[in-house]
Amino acid sequence: MTEVQELAAFVTGARFAQLSATAVEQLKIRVLDTIGIAIAALDAPPLVAVRELTESLGGNGASTLIGGGASAPDRAAFYNVALSRYLDFMDSYLAKGETNHPSDNIGAVLAAAESVDASGADFLTAVAVAYQVHTRLSDVAPVRAKGFDHTVQGAYAVAAAVSKALGLSVDQTANAIAISGTANNALRVTRTGNLSNWKGLAYPQVGKEGTFAALLARAGITGPEEVFEGNKGFKETIAGDFTIDWSTEDLESVLRTIIKKHNAEIHSQSSIDAALDIRSQAGFDATQIAAVRVTTFQVAFDIIGGGEEGSKREIRTKEEADHSLLYMVAAALLDGEVQPAAFAPERITRADVQELLQRVTVTPDAGYSARFPNEMPSRVEVELADGTVLMATTASYKGFFTNPLDWADAMGKFTRLVTPFTGPDLRDQLAEVIHSLDTQPVRELTTLLARVPLTRRKGSTSVA
Repeated sequence: MTEVQELAAFVTGARFAQLSATAVEQLKIRVLDTIGIAIAALDAPPLVAVRELTESLGGNGASTLIGGGASAPDRAAFYNVALSRYLDFMDSYLAKGETNHPSDNIGAVLAAAESVDASGADFLTAVAVAYQVHTRLSDVAPVRAKGFDHTVQGAYAVAAAVSKALGLSVDQTANAIAISGTANNALRVTRTGNLSNWKGLAYPQVGKEGTFAALLARAGITGPEEVFEGNKGFKETIAGDFTIDWSTEDLESVLRTIIKKHNAEIHSQSSIDAALDIRSQAGFDATQIAAVRVTTFQVAFDIIGGGEEGSKREIRTKEEADHSLLYMVAAALLDGEVQPAAFAPERITRADVQELLQRVTVTPDAGYSARFPNEMPSRVEVELADGTVLMATTASYKGFFTNPLDWADAMGKFTRLVTPFTGPDLRDQLAEVIHSLDTQPVRELTTLLARVPLTRRKGSTSVA
C-alpha cells in the first residue's frame, strides 16, 4: 500500500469504542468550546459578508448553517468553520516546529455528518480522526519554517475526517486525502506582516476544499496515490522525510491539545496570565507604567512578539491586535482581561492602549525556548514611573494539556460567549445535547444550531 492508503485504512478502521472515556469527554468539551466561539462571531462584519455570499450561491441544503438556513456541505463547511475560527479563541496543539488548531476541523465534519444523517458517536469518531491526523502530521512534518501555513497538515486531516463522517471506503478515503493534500498548500504570508481577514479564513478554505475533495472521491474521482512519498510529492517538495505507522495510532490526541483561556493567539496565554497577576499586585497603577518587559520562548517571539513574522507595534485591525503580544499584554494591564471586547475597533484605536503598547518590549529566552512545547514559560516585568518593578512568571494555565478543563470549566466560557445570542434556555439545550452527543443523532445538534439568532439580544453589545 502507498502511505495515503495506509492512512486511509487507519481512518476507515477507527471506531468510537476505541476512545477512552476521558477522550470522549474532552472531545465533547472541544465541540462545546467550538460551537460557543462560532456563535459569538455571528455578527462580526466579515462573517456577515461570508453568510451573504453563501446564501447568494445557494446549495442543496444538506447541511445547516449556524444561525439558520442551509447549504451544500462544502459551503456550510466554509461558513461554520469561519465562525469558529474568526475570533481566534479556538483550541490549539503545540508541536516543536508547528502550532495548529484541530478544532478548525469540527465545522466541516459537522456539515458532512449531518448530510448523511450520522449518529453523534460517528461524528465524534470523525472529529477524533481529525485531531489524530492533524496533530501527528504536525509532530513529524512541520512546514512553518519553510514558508508554508499550518493549514497544510489540515488539508490531510479534514479530508480524512470528512471521509470518515461520510462513511467512504478505504479507496475513496485515500483519494479524498490525496486530492485535498495535493491541492491545498497555503503560504505562511497569511500570518506575517500586516494581517488581513484571510488570517481567520484560511482554514475555512481548507475545510471547504477538504470536504469537496471527499465529495469528489465519493463520486469516483481519484487523486495522486503517492501524494506523500511520490516524485514531487509532499515529502520531497515541502516536508522532508518522515514516518508515521498509522497501524499503531490511537484516537487519543485530543488529550494533548489545549483550550484558550484568553481570546488571544495561543502563545500569548501565559504572558497574559502574568500581566494579570501583576495587575493584582499591591502598588500597581496602570497610569504610572513606564515600561513593560516580556520574556518568552522563541516561537512566541517570532510569531507575535516582533520576530521573524514582522513588527507588532502598528496595530490597526482585529487581526493585527490578536497576533500582537505587545497589544495583548497592554490590553490585559489596562482592562484586566483579554476577551472579544479587546478587539472591537474602538478599543484597538484608543490612545491608552496604543501608547502603552509602544512601551512593551519582548525578548526571547533560550532556557524558556527549551521548555516549549511542554510548557509556555513567560516572565513579565512592569516598571512604574517611580522605579518600582512588579514581576510575575507563569508557564501554563487552566486549559493547558497538563491542567485540562472539565465540563463545568468549559461551560463558563461557553455561557459567556453564547448567552448574548441564545439566552439561557437555548444555551442550556445546546450544552445538554453536546454533552450527550454520543447517544443521539448529530441532527439533534444542528436543529438547535438553526435556531440561534444571527444578532445579539437587545442590550448585548457586539464585540467581534
